[in-house]
Amino acid sequence: MASSSFTVSRYRQPERGSVTRFHEMPAEVREVVIEMGAGDQAGPGSGSSTVDRSTLSKLVKEKKSDLLDRLGGVEGIAASLKTDLQDGIGGDDEDISWRTKAFGSNSYAKPPGKGWFGFVWEALVDPTIVILLVCAALLLGFGIKEYGTEDGWYNGGSLLVAVFLIVFVSAASNFRQNKQLDKLSKISNNILVNVVRTGIRQKISISDIVVGDVVCLSIGDQVPADGLFIGGYSLRVDESSMTGVNDPVEVDKDQNPFLFSGTIVADGWAKVMVTCVGMNTTQKSIEQTPLQARLKKLTLLLVKFGLVVGFLVLAALLMRYFTKDTTDENGNKGFNGSKTKVDDVINTVVGIIATAVTVVVVAIPGGLLLAMTLIHAYTMKKMMAHRALLRKLSACETMGSATTICTATPALLRNRMEVTKSVVGAESMEGRSYTHIADNVFQLLQQGIRLARGSVHKLFSVAPMDDAIHTWAVMKLNMDMDNSTQGLSILDVEASCPEKKSIGILVERQQDNTNMIHVHWRGDFERILSSCSRYYDNSGQAKVLDDEQRATFRQTANGMAPSGLRCIAFAHKYLSKEEYKNERVHLKVPDKDLILLGFVGLRASCHPGVKQAVENFRLAGVDVKLITGENISTAKAIAMECGILENDESIVTGEEFRRYQEHVRVQRADNIRLMARSSPFDKILMVQCLKKKGHVVAVTGDGTNDAPALREADLGLSMGIQGTEVEKENSDVIIMDDNFASVATVLRWGRSVYINIRKFIQFQLTVNVAAMAINFVAAVSTGETPLTPAQFLWVNLIMDTLGALALATEKPTDELMNRPPVGQSDPLITNIMWRNIVGLAAYQIAVILALKFKGKSIFGVDENVADTLIFTIFVLLQVCNLFNSRELEAKNVFKGIHKNKVFLGITGVIIVLQVIMVEILKKFAHTERLDWKQWGACIGIAAFSWLIGWLVKFLPVPKKPILHSLIN
Repeated sequence: MASSSFTVSRYRQPERGSVTRFHEMPAEVREVVIEMGAGDQAGPGSGSSTVDRSTLSKLVKEKKSDLLDRLGGVEGIAASLKTDLQDGIGGDDEDISWRTKAFGSNSYAKPPGKGWFGFVWEALVDPTIVILLVCAALLLGFGIKEYGTEDGWYNGGSLLVAVFLIVFVSAASNFRQNKQLDKLSKISNNILVNVVRTGIRQKISISDIVVGDVVCLSIGDQVPADGLFIGGYSLRVDESSMTGVNDPVEVDKDQNPFLFSGTIVADGWAKVMVTCVGMNTTQKSIEQTPLQARLKKLTLLLVKFGLVVGFLVLAALLMRYFTKDTTDENGNKGFNGSKTKVDDVINTVVGIIATAVTVVVVAIPGGLLLAMTLIHAYTMKKMMAHRALLRKLSACETMGSATTICTATPALLRNRMEVTKSVVGAESMEGRSYTHIADNVFQLLQQGIRLARGSVHKLFSVAPMDDAIHTWAVMKLNMDMDNSTQGLSILDVEASCPEKKSIGILVERQQDNTNMIHVHWRGDFERILSSCSRYYDNSGQAKVLDDEQRATFRQTANGMAPSGLRCIAFAHKYLSKEEYKNERVHLKVPDKDLILLGFVGLRASCHPGVKQAVENFRLAGVDVKLITGENISTAKAIAMECGILENDESIVTGEEFRRYQEHVRVQRADNIRLMARSSPFDKILMVQCLKKKGHVVAVTGDGTNDAPALREADLGLSMGIQGTEVEKENSDVIIMDDNFASVATVLRWGRSVYINIRKFIQFQLTVNVAAMAINFVAAVSTGETPLTPAQFLWVNLIMDTLGALALATEKPTDELMNRPPVGQSDPLITNIMWRNIVGLAAYQIAVILALKFKGKSIFGVDENVADTLIFTIFVLLQVCNLFNSRELEAKNVFKGIHKNKVFLGITGVIIVLQVIMVEILKKFAHTERLDWKQWGACIGIAAFSWLIGWLVKFLPVPKKPILHSLIN
């Protein structure tokens, strides 16, 4: 590796209790400090490893300093592990292989999960399934005994096949849900870690870390594995998750070089050598979302109704049979006292029990939770395609209810900046050549830009702001960045507020006999200007910065803000070595009596689609607020460019908002569109105020300090590119492209979750209500139900599985974004849905009961054909019911149907299977073949429900929710 053009002197460890400012310096400089410091360490050793896994584990976990000394310190262990403390490990397949075999992999020991057959067994032992299996077995036995093997197996066999089909579907549903959870867990735990291998910094998955790896850590990072401190600056680690101690622990090479897996870097930067792998991570338990909890409550309620109806059907059928009120297929009484064979009685009673249990099975809306699983899986997949990663299943539901979004500038602006205006010395550079800049000012500015950017090492990335300033310096000022810091050694680095990007650097020129130290500051214009007492004029002379000149500079800078420019200033001073020694005691880079070198205005344009996204949010009834650390003028320009702010809308600063009394804050929170000069605490206050007013609040984070606000919000959205690991760990959704327009996509899909589950609820409840009413009336009046148990289970399969799959894949429409948010306490079943359910179910009940009582005379057919017509019409009614459920309010249920290929495919499959059951599997399904006229009648009667659904939507509904307290 080539040597750098300047070096960093050996680090001093801050005194206990002192205030460390390193955490707020730009990433590039911190990395330079680490890189230079790490270079002072010993190189790799040779030979095979002389330490085993248990020794390394004990070394860190028990903080064995004496053992570390006996092993030769960090350098000795590095030599044993064949690790170069600067360039890392080799990282080839052979190298990774022996490290993994010797020390293990960085993954948790996953407990053996439940396999496919485990879910099948779980479904088989369900009480209703057990009863149906027993009934099927008895029917099979009695049927074969009475009619022989060839014809006697149909009743029991068809029921047995139907039951096993239900078991398969139930097991598949639970298996899929488990896989979905496992996938979500893997995504959540797949943290990317910066490592150095063969001298090149690269990102790898946390599970790919091996013993000996050199890991680069920065503020907000999770320590990926146990390790030893190699080099760094002001490293402080939050070990509260392991020790319970809330105060961050300082880590250094001499006193405490030990780092634990899972802890969080609270401050500083460091390079760490991994000594022990194996994450102490447990698999997540199944997360029940709020909507799933409400669906479970609805399911339990319908189960109770189903049990009541099933019991009534059982009682009615038994009473009709034993009171001699039923006849067999030959017209004889079904039960004729002692004249009836015992086998016939048992066979009939078993059939009655099977019918009653089947009624209960059909009444139980098992498809609700399956539909929820399918909707979640489909939504996660689609959101990932739109650059949004769900970390929690409940996130999409919450986003569908969001009423307010508090965002920050990183989500609105591109991750690229450019210098559009600049002042060097006392003059604007517009229309001026760099040749007019005084030599000393040119050299000092060049040095300051080079140091602040930290581009001395090609391995490290740069921030957009530093990259823009560097490009401006090279392209506009013709600066030579490669040699500008030749012979300089960094002595100290300090940063202030991270939002202001202020950084101070102390450097010493090697082989310099002037006894002087150079001090460079770069940062927020107001902060730097307030620290300056002089400035350089055009000739390079330092002049006193009087009030008049200060006002001139401020006026120029303020003129940049309305254009959305971020103003960054550079300043400099000389310091004697004696003064430097005095300042070191206070751990402070001098920031007084500076000489202003110049300042620049940087512009970052909005992400494409941001303005349209903000407008879409407004149409959707979602308020967007910008909460930023920028000054008011710059923040206002950004907010207006993005469409968040209008001229007469409320603007406050974070300080003003903090000073409000609590009731005033809560009162004014709704009207605030822009909060400038805000801190992370101000964002938390805003979220709390909005939640007190009943809002569902989403927050986009822009840094580690936003983690508390993300936790406080109902929905936390972190940035995938600029966000820290702490921010991501505390978020519910990761916006992979850092684009606010992707947040609008999350909203669309979040709302589709609610609307799709409501569609399925309407579909299933229509069938449930119709089936329970039909079975009860038919059982009481005729002593039998219109459909056989196997036929009912086929209808149940349509409801629970195929219907769920068809409606789960409905894509969000533009109309969704023109409606107000769905409140988390809003009725799950709206009055509009009740109207549709009652209207459509009433039609189904009327049709099926009419056919049950008068079907033979209406069609002029025998009883078997009439029963087949009833079965076919009932199935086709559910196909039409699927179409009616696509639109809860709109009258055109066919709109956009051609875009949902899955829906069309499923309805086609249902129709084809029904034809097969009627025309081919007639003995198995207890059906008779139908002619084309009869098929036409079935289709016509079923299709008439479309007209019923259209007419029903003209009926007004009451505003007060129906059965809200009972169901919701």
